[in-house]
Amino acid sequence: MSQVQKSIDVEVPVSTAYNQWTQFESFPEFMGGVESITQTDDTHLHWVTNIAGVEREFDAEITEQHPDQRIAWRSTGGDTQHAGVITFHRLDDTSTRVMAQIDWQPSDLVEKIGSAVNVDDRQVESDLKRFKELIEKRGHESGAWRGDVDPH
Repeated sequence: MSQVQKSIDVEVPVSTAYNQWTQFESFPEFMGGVESITQTDDTHLHWVTNIAGVEREFDAEITEQHPDQRIAWRSTGGDTQHAGVITFHRLDDTSTRVMAQIDWQPSDLVEKIGSAVNVDDRQVESDLKRFKELIEKRGHESGAWRGDVDPH
């Protein structure tokens, strides 16, 4: 299992950063390789990715979600195995630290090599930088879901 841990500070209040992150269908705006995400209900997502010419589809379930604090998920279908958590840390009234921890299982030789040379680390770091640019430029979230999901 490979693991990536990255963080970035964004110059928006914690609620703005969190609210934008709950807009899963907007992830293609800042996540490289994500073609689309369809949210089928409050806790289920269908992902379509295309990374280095390899298209994958899989489902994921939100396993825990608490406003302005954390969003955790795990894959539930398809040939992709991953889980992760995004946490939101208030630095002050106008800035937030967004921390990402993603655990995933490389499934073929190309993915195993990519993980070994930290391609996945660079991808998550780039995605966080694009999230920072998006939310700071916009200055406000495009929507919000403030519900709680307790671990089960």
